[in-house]
Amino acid sequence: MLESLYNLSDWFLHSDTGLVFIKLVMSVISGLLIGYEREVHGQAAGLRTNILVCLAGCLLMIISLEITEIFQNYSQESTIRVNPSRIASYAVAGMGFLGAGAIIKGKGSVRGLTTAASLWMVTALGLAIGAGFFIPAFLTLLVSLPVLYNLRLLKPDIIKNDVHTLLTVKCSCIVYPLNHIKDVLNQYKDVTIESINYYEDREYCTATYTFRLISKNDLKWETIINSLLQIESILELSWTEADVP
Repeated sequence: MLESLYNLSDWFLHSDTGLVFIKLVMSVISGLLIGYEREVHGQAAGLRTNILVCLAGCLLMIISLEITEIFQNYSQESTIRVNPSRIASYAVAGMGFLGAGAIIKGKGSVRGLTTAASLWMVTALGLAIGAGFFIPAFLTLLVSLPVLYNLRLLKPDIIKNDVHTLLTVKCSCIVYPLNHIKDVLNQYKDVTIESINYYEDREYCTATYTFRLISKNDLKWETIINSLLQIESILELSWTEADVP
């Protein structure tokens, strides 16, 4: 029994078919570990996508190396020219299209960049494993996993991003509370007023102010809203995400 297991392991390590199988399994595991994090956070390019991308990258690199082996006996005078890096380069370039499809641009934000980067990463891992660079691939995977799993938790506390917001205040024309509203907003050091638009409806005797604001992503909007609602002439309040200029 032990001798059979030894012979099997020796076949895996030294035969071409066994080595190809090991490469494919390693690429599946690498894609799974990275894809799981994307799947947990509800990304469209999740577990299956990352596994298939890494597996495909590994297979393309294996094919690229095998083509070189097939044509290695041709002389320099032959019309056949083999470049083992060509398939790999096209695989990396082609991944840009799939990564671009994972990016969604909304008002003031771009989402999916990490997913696109993870697809590029698993492509590189697959190519490295397919080429037999097991240690570099393993070390890269070892470094990339904490980046995906842990930096997501630390980022909100370390980096304070600018957020662009449109604050709309509807009030009565009897009292114009613009200065009062500005005083409330100026109480918060992380809030900057970029511009103010004004609209007045004389039929209903209402005035609407639209403030374009810059603030930090940890701003407590409920505190600002509660302060603004203390102004008696204000009838309605709303805010929405604004485009980044």
